[in-house]
Amino acid sequence: MRPIHTLHDFFVRSGAEVRLYHLGRRVEPCEMATLAALEAGEAPWPLPWQGQARLGLVFRLGDMPEPVIWFLALPLDEQGHLDPAPRDAFVQRLLETLGRSVASVGREESEAVDNLMQDNPLAFTPSLPFQAVLHARARLDLGEPASQHLEPVEAYLSGQQALDWQALGLQGLADFVVRMDDAARRQLAAALPGLPGEVLTSLCYCLEHVAIDAPLAAALRARGEAAAAAGDVEALCACLRAAAPAAEAGAWFDSLLADPHACGPDLLAAIAARGWQHLEDGERLPRYLTRLAECERADFTRVARDLALIPRLRLPLLMTLREAPADSPVGRRLAALTR
Repeated sequence: MRPIHTLHDFFVRSGAEVRLYHLGRRVEPCEMATLAALEAGEAPWPLPWQGQARLGLVFRLGDMPEPVIWFLALPLDEQGHLDPAPRDAFVQRLLETLGRSVASVGREESEAVDNLMQDNPLAFTPSLPFQAVLHARARLDLGEPASQHLEPVEAYLSGQQALDWQALGLQGLADFVVRMDDAARRQLAAALPGLPGEVLTSLCYCLEHVAIDAPLAAALRARGEAAAAAGDVEALCACLRAAAPAAEAGAWFDSLLADPHACGPDLLAAIAARGWQHLEDGERLPRYLTRLAECERADFTRVARDLALIPRLRLPLLMTLREAPADSPVGRRLAALTR
């Protein structure tokens, strides 16, 4: 029998029922082939976050009564490829804990598998919105009902029942967002203008992980622009992040980037974190980097380096930096780094 060297090997050879999810830039399904390619050195990680491949693994081994959830952050090098040593150490620990015959894992090993995350340097704790969306998506993917927190959210957003918005739970908002159909999107778009700020922010933290259609994107932009006019930067950034998955968000980004006074550090960070796909544009990327360089409170180096780890952005970003005139905001930022 071939030895087990990788996480992919372990899950395939153990016969585990496993679902993988990206937990870096947003929560979304991840193919096992993506993990296999990373571990084999065949491809960089497609959605890195802060130099890591962040994964949620929902799996069941043998006759485990309940699925186990692991949150792993695999370190990447500057090209987005796996740094294998920490992964190797974890796999070794995994095999030592369960024994070499992984196919025989049963109920008694469930606790041992769960305890592998204790004192594990690869383990991390996602933010609460990430956890809520992962649980909502995993329950949906596994054919399980939503949590009991969904019903009050549905009643509140539909206006069918007068509820104290403070009673709405983040998990219920995540369940609503993950299970939205066209009717629910229309309902939400109509409700957005009147939502209290706290509900809006929590809802947007969930919306940024799902597909957004044009009417909902337009409603988010309208609420975000109203927030900007009122000086509410937090609500503006929340709406922008929520609208980012939609194709229509690119036009909103262009409008914001055209106004130097609108581009504070929080807004620029929101675009990079959730709207990176809209920077795959020959005009928008240089404009974004210029605004980033002009913003004294923005960490130009950290943001640019993080974007350069995204395989599809790496070459255009490096070319943009290389071609920046020495007397431009980007050129001056780069010159300062070499002093």
